[in-house]
Amino acid sequence: MGILIGLERVSHEWPGKRVLIDQTIGINEGNRIGIVGKNGDGKSTLLELVAKNLEPDQGTITYRNNITVGMIGQQDNLCDDDTVCHAVVGDVPEYVWASDPRVRSIIEELLSDIDWLGTVGELSGGQRRRCDLARVLVGSWDVLLMDEPTNHLDLHAIRWLADHLKRRWQAGQGALLLVTHDRWFLDEVCEHMWEVHDGVIEPFEGGYSAYIQQRVERQRQAAVLEERRQNMLRKELNWLAHGAKARTSKPKFRIDAAMELIANDPPLRNSIELKRMAVGRLGKQVIEMHQVSAGYDGNEVVRDVDWLIGPGDRYGILGENGAGKTTLLKVMTGVLPPSKGQVKIGASVKFGTLSQQLEGLSQYDDWRVSELLGRYKRYLMVDGKMQSPEQLLERLGFERREFSTYVKDLSGGQRRRLAILCVLMEEPNVLVLDEPGNDLDTDMLAVLEDLLDTWPGTLLLVSHDRYLMERVTDDQFALIGGEVRHVPGGVDEYLSQLDAYLLSQGSVDNLSKVSMSTSDSDNVSSFNNPQAVSSKLSNSERRTLKKRFDSIARKLDKLSSKPQALREELLNIDATDYEALMNKEAEIANAEQELEQLETEWLELSEILGE
Repeated sequence: MGILIGLERVSHEWPGKRVLIDQTIGINEGNRIGIVGKNGDGKSTLLELVAKNLEPDQGTITYRNNITVGMIGQQDNLCDDDTVCHAVVGDVPEYVWASDPRVRSIIEELLSDIDWLGTVGELSGGQRRRCDLARVLVGSWDVLLMDEPTNHLDLHAIRWLADHLKRRWQAGQGALLLVTHDRWFLDEVCEHMWEVHDGVIEPFEGGYSAYIQQRVERQRQAAVLEERRQNMLRKELNWLAHGAKARTSKPKFRIDAAMELIANDPPLRNSIELKRMAVGRLGKQVIEMHQVSAGYDGNEVVRDVDWLIGPGDRYGILGENGAGKTTLLKVMTGVLPPSKGQVKIGASVKFGTLSQQLEGLSQYDDWRVSELLGRYKRYLMVDGKMQSPEQLLERLGFERREFSTYVKDLSGGQRRRLAILCVLMEEPNVLVLDEPGNDLDTDMLAVLEDLLDTWPGTLLLVSHDRYLMERVTDDQFALIGGEVRHVPGGVDEYLSQLDAYLLSQGSVDNLSKVSMSTSDSDNVSSFNNPQAVSSKLSNSERRTLKKRFDSIARKLDKLSSKPQALREELLNIDATDYEALMNKEAEIANAEQELEQLETEWLELSEILGE
């Protein structure tokens, strides 16, 4: 395993902060590295240095001969006047890229809803991001550098990207450096972690979960050493405290040792635990929705929703980009009237809403942070103690010197943390959060999770961060095809239901295409001959069908022995316990019926796909 890129004694400084100090580290073939650290600690700077988009203040960065390096940054360099086609594949002839299955699959997955011949300037922010991501992925790179690649991607696309990156190179080939706050994605893709903090790059083996375990163990060991040092410090300080006269007669090496201990006493880290804040009293009725439909310009994105949300409920809402999650939240909170049906909101409900764009904070852009905090009560009750807004903001990672900063000059992560605190200081009893994890680093996401863990009111959360979603909500619901569906199995069940929905939509679309492009006699032969249907499938449809086919095969393998196991359990039931016997027979019948349905679908798909 050879080294691809080497960093030797690299240092770099921004005004007021040194982000890297004399760091030496290498990137080897086969490395899949996730980079974590607090916002502003130098993660993106490190990627820019590795890509040679930025020259280090000191040290050297060396590439192995003839390697190629591709990078997607947080901001794209796409030209507004370029067509999407040219922005993605450049001047490569169509017959070249169109004949490459890898390139076609990337374009179909990321750009299927985008006009291939349209201009980049007409794209939305999310579409533009996907266009830039496709541009990088279609290239053949020895080293791939990615800064927040999951931004603007929904859960389905994030899962696809993780699968793509895992299959992109053979084992022991290529290298990936990845900056992301999506902890599931880090665990799924990365085999090594680098933590950037205090000017150093600290390597860890394994993915995000292994990194957390190792970091906790290192902190435990450091705490033991620090306790020993503190004990020695107390003894030395006690020794020095016997007065100046006595000190003059003491050995100089003892005085020097004591002073060194005092000088090395590390500053206390910011306390970032924000415990439960007081909320307004919440009555029995929170939100009731009866046959609710809603949308814009006659286009309904939410249809016939019946939903009861009670006090203390903690619900997560899942869905693809554009599925209507934000619209659903607006209807639930009374911001958008339904086109049909009725929404009842309890008289005692006080909403606290955090939007994706932080509109509530934008109106205070010309205020200083301290002026904004002055709008709220001087003291709030937090976990039984009175705390000022400034103290609470410090617990969320702000420093006192940042209180004089204008809101418009804050970073994305700082703005979001400030917005979250402003929402909480209103003391709502129903918290509505739309992508609250955007722009937060992994440590701050953990803080947010701890905060939400103790939230005593009702919580409604929309997020593409599956780690955050499954951590802080008790139950999840999915918006698929305009319908709200309960998904007790969480994100995995949502993705399974979404695949099934896309499969059904793809099948219908495919058959309609067949009927429009052939004569009636051709239609009959197509339906009688699955191979004829198979030959007319697009790559996107074939890929969706293949995913469903593989999913059913796994379920069949898992459930094939279930009926027999239930029959064995039946034999062990007391023959006089008629109720238990009937329940077990019903379980057997259900298991056999489920198997039969899966086998039927598996056969149909195998014929269509020609498996």
